[in-house]
Amino acid sequence: MPIVTLTTDFGWRDYYLAMIKGAMLCEHPQLNIVDITHSIANYDIVQAAFLFKNAWPSFPEGTIHLISVNDYYAPRKRYLATTRQGHFFIGPDNGIFSLIFEEMPPHFYELDYDENGPLSLKDIYAQAVGYLAHGRPLIEIGLPAQDIERRITLQPVIGHSQIRGSVIYVDNFDNAITNITRELFDKVGAGRSFKLYFKRHAPIKRLSRNYHDQPVGEPLCLFNPAGYLEVAVNMGRAATLFGLKEEETIQIDFHS
Repeated sequence: MPIVTLTTDFGWRDYYLAMIKGAMLCEHPQLNIVDITHSIANYDIVQAAFLFKNAWPSFPEGTIHLISVNDYYAPRKRYLATTRQGHFFIGPDNGIFSLIFEEMPPHFYELDYDENGPLSLKDIYAQAVGYLAHGRPLIEIGLPAQDIERRITLQPVIGHSQIRGSVIYVDNFDNAITNITRELFDKVGAGRSFKLYFKRHAPIKRLSRNYHDQPVGEPLCLFNPAGYLEVAVNMGRAATLFGLKEEETIQIDFHS
């Protein structure tokens, strides 16, 4: 059974999600539909890209991934399909692909639809998923697309002994996840001691391996399974306790 993942900002209350699922099943009744998340903040392609890019590599080759976030308000009403590492990706041309991939796939194809008729994401996406699920080539989806929309996100500022990053996501446990990766931390830190500063809180001076390295209620920092540094509280809610919101600045100072 072909696997199709869904990542949207539709939520669970309305009929939109069920409508798209039903249309896809009409194209291929044996689809195995997997929900990645439908709790993306409305129109937030940065959040969608962060969550999706850390999930899709866990799926087997041949999986079809549909990302439907901020579809109607893109600069251009254009919908694309591409492939990478044996996976297929479908979504709007609103910059989200440039946030998902560090290096953009070389080929994109524009999904066919009647620009003079009513815009129906249900029909556009279901037809594309049906084509791919039946093993048809990408070229049958539409013509090659050029000038793909790109977006730029905040990147850490790096010095010889300092990294200044920012919170990019607050998860369901209220952990504040930053844009500082393990690779960057190790490269700049080079094994040195550090102090992590945020807000007006006393700095964190130790990297934990798990949440229970600190007593209950105590703050800590660690690298999560996706390789991003996060600020947490053992059995607590770090983002709420410390007022850490998305785009909040954090700073790491290294010293010998």
